Amino acid sequence: MTVPSGEERKVKFLGSAAIDGAPVAYIVVLAAVVAALCFVPFSMILAVGGSFPMAQGIFPLVGWILGPVAGAVASGVGRAIGVFVAPHTAGVAVVSIWAAMLGSFSAGVMDGQGKRKTWWLPLTVFFVLEWVLFAGRAVIQNGVGLWAAFAGSFIDWSGVVLFALPTRTLAARWLKSQNMGQVVAGLFLGTWMIAGVTHLSATVILYFMSNWPEDVWITLIPIIPMENLFRCLIGTVIGSGVIAGLRAIGIVKPTEATY
Repeated sequence: MTVPSGEERKVKFLGSAAIDGAPVAYIVVLAAVVAALCFVPFSMILAVGGSFPMAQGIFPLVGWILGPVAGAVASGVGRAIGVFVAPHTAGVAVVSIWAAMLGSFSAGVMDGQGKRKTWWLPLTVFFVLEWVLFAGRAVIQNGVGLWAAFAGSFIDWSGVVLFALPTRTLAARWLKSQNMGQVVAGLFLGTWMIAGVTHLSATVILYFMSNWPEDVWITLIPIIPMENLFRCLIGTVIGSGVIAGLRAIGIVKPTEATY
């Protein structure tokens, strides 16, 4: 009788219906969570009107749980539903859906492992070009002062810098840690940078539509960082509970998950 030897192989079944390694059931559940949080406003959009939805705080979390592609699908579908069922937080519908998808996608590529380890590079170039267009239009075309443009876009350029530097992979490494203190730190740091680049990607479009003057830039300087801080608190509080719960119940992780 031959006794098998070598490392035991484990098979994890993800189900027949999956997108990029994430079961469709997971995507449906998280899309529903995003849609539900679209009902809850947390800040007014001074420049173009409307309110920001609390769902903005979990767009990065969705990407970390499902991976970049499946996360973008879940957030995009959830935000699209939210546009119709919660119009008070819809903003400019197409822009808000785009930002939701980009936020989850960007979060999903932070890990920089495997075949997708260079995906962050074109994203970084894209974000830099967006900021140049945003601040450049403000200063050159609309006469906004350099200081006002720089301070008014603080969360935008800080998000780009953090995403471009090794802080991106540091946050991803903390998210994978068994130490919940590091997970919390990773959630906060990761949400700040992803919320920053997501805000930039939406605001550059809105600015080309509205061209708000320097007075509005100056008014927003203390407000926008507080809004981003609130997004980070939402993502950290909800994310720490969700990640701890997923680990406790031993649910099968999507293949591109970062937690």
